[in-house]
Amino acid sequence: MAGELMDALNQVARETDLSGDVLLDLLKKALVSAYRKKYKVEGEIEVEIDPRRAEFRVYSNRTVVEEDPIPYMQISLAEARKHDPELEVGDSVLIEVTPENFGRIAAQTAKQVIVQSIRETQRIQVFEEYEDKVHEVVTGTIQRREGRTVYVSLGKIEGVLPANEQVPTESYRFGERMKFYVFEARRTPKGPFIILSRSHKDLVVRLFELEVPEISEGVVEIKSIAREAGARTKIAVSSKDPKVDPVGACVGQRGSRVQNVVNDIYGEKIDVVRWSDDPAAFIAAALSPAKAMNVQVNESAKSAMVIAPDNMLSLAIGKEGQNVRLAARLTGWRIDIRSEAQLEEMKANGDLLSDTDRDAVPEDKPDDIDPEIASVIVDSVHPAKAESADTE
Repeated sequence: MAGELMDALNQVARETDLSGDVLLDLLKKALVSAYRKKYKVEGEIEVEIDPRRAEFRVYSNRTVVEEDPIPYMQISLAEARKHDPELEVGDSVLIEVTPENFGRIAAQTAKQVIVQSIRETQRIQVFEEYEDKVHEVVTGTIQRREGRTVYVSLGKIEGVLPANEQVPTESYRFGERMKFYVFEARRTPKGPFIILSRSHKDLVVRLFELEVPEISEGVVEIKSIAREAGARTKIAVSSKDPKVDPVGACVGQRGSRVQNVVNDIYGEKIDVVRWSDDPAAFIAAALSPAKAMNVQVNESAKSAMVIAPDNMLSLAIGKEGQNVRLAARLTGWRIDIRSEAQLEEMKANGDLLSDTDRDAVPEDKPDDIDPEIASVIVDSVHPAKAESADTE
């Protein structure tokens, strides 16, 4: 029987990457469980295993009492002193209770417990592995779809890409290898549940950390990021070393570094801008690729008026306001943008409002304008509307 158990143990060891010590510990627990089930005993049971000889011994840990011991839990003083003459009342003694024929049923029971324990141990190990990877990037292969949910093979486990963490422009074809952001790891009765994301803005942050050594070393820091997944991302970077250009470090020679990140997110455009503690300079940089002529800020209202050259207005605004919207999210400032011609027209018509007055008319803005951005044109106040254009 011992040989059968050790054969089962060796088979399980070949099928898993658990260490021998872990397996032996699981086997001891399995034998204790099998012994209790077979002989219906109470008390503390211990098992010792000799792996070299494929032998095991079962012991009952009993407390020494004067007389009338509880079976399998206590032993009388007279009986205990047959094992050790120096034992006294209250001491503990291990009594060997190894059955002569543990039986095939006990072996099968032990094997089942081993298999169940190993599965649970593997689940715990996988969960702990991916719990450490939460907020990090992993590579996976698209396995299948169920409705709008995509399932991804991560090797030892399958991850889930929910619909709300997907990018609308990505197809997720079977067998396609992609990088994913580990959004969450949950422990469930069925095993670890790993939630992945392709749309999270920190996916881009982690990709830059992998691609740019200066970021992983702490020389260059990503101060803020704004992303519209599948369309465009803006990141603001700064350097702790005056000799290191943060934008150049992220872009790389001939744009190689930023291009590698762009490839990982399937062609999504990325603007890398220089962070500044001067709000005007930061806002001007955030509107890249457009160039701002002048930026006036209102610290109390945390709003800014940006004047752009006439030929840069549509670029500064972006398609459907995307560029200025991302710039507002990146900086945390409300941005009101005008061209030179619009500014002169507003002055001529007496429509140029102070920051205080401008903040007092949000109810006049169209309902579909993003609340974090000053509208490009407020119909009732600013009659000239700017046309949007694709950023380049």
